[in-house]
Amino acid sequence: MHAITHKQPRTVYQLFRIVQQAYPIFSEQEITERILYLQKQRKLILKENPAPPLSTLKGYLFSSKATWYRTIIILSLATTTIIFTIPEGAYPINYVRYLLGSLFVLFLPGYSFIKALFPTKDIDNIERIALSIGMSLALVPIIGLLLNYTPWGIRTTSITLSLLALTIILTATAVIREYQALR
Repeated sequence: MHAITHKQPRTVYQLFRIVQQAYPIFSEQEITERILYLQKQRKLILKENPAPPLSTLKGYLFSSKATWYRTIIILSLATTTIIFTIPEGAYPINYVRYLLGSLFVLFLPGYSFIKALFPTKDIDNIERIALSIGMSLALVPIIGLLLNYTPWGIRTTSITLSLLALTIILTATAVIREYQALR
């Protein structure tokens, strides 16, 4: 017991190896049973090791916690590409354009904005979806109004690129805020 307290193992595997070295007469099964028995008796407390904090933003972007970020960026870029490459009357692939376009206009800008406002789990998923649709319905007309007073006007190209820029900026802001909140 002195070897275990002195070495302070950080994982169950380290604990197992320390006991195995200190008491080579016990089999692996006996050591495992004894560890489980001590845990059951509350004489040994095993804690779950939380995932190590992600030290860099780049590491966070490629972690499973930022899947939403990659999904929004991919959907936005795919929608923009499809809008510019698939002609208006290309049946039946035109439905993909309509589906992604609807998602791009009615959901993604609002979701990015709500995610930037509430980067952690302050609101549940149903509220987040409802607020996302509502914010998209508020943001997109504002973009249209602003475009009306620019030299580019309200055209497919200007609307698509403006919504893409807005979504990417809001998504980048959201992922940075979420990373900072989780650190």
